[in-house]
Amino acid sequence: MKAFFEGIAWLFEEILFLPYEVLRELELTSWTLANSVNWIFLIVGFSAMVYWVVQLNIFEKSGEEDKDPSAHSFL
Repeated sequence: MKAFFEGIAWLFEEILFLPYEVLRELELTSWTLANSVNWIFLIVGFSAMVYWVVQLNIFEKSGEEDKDPSAHSFL
């Protein structure tokens, strides 16, 4: 059983964490490239927020939004 868990540890340490090791080494030369994953998440999140706000404004202007306090069953 010990060999099984050591095999899992080897898989994660040597294979699956390899991209993180590359990013850690890259940080010594370029902080921006090393944090590229974070920048991508920020751009995707900001884009989703802008899309959501635009959609809210579209529904607000068309009058489709139900503003009745009892519009939802949980209220």
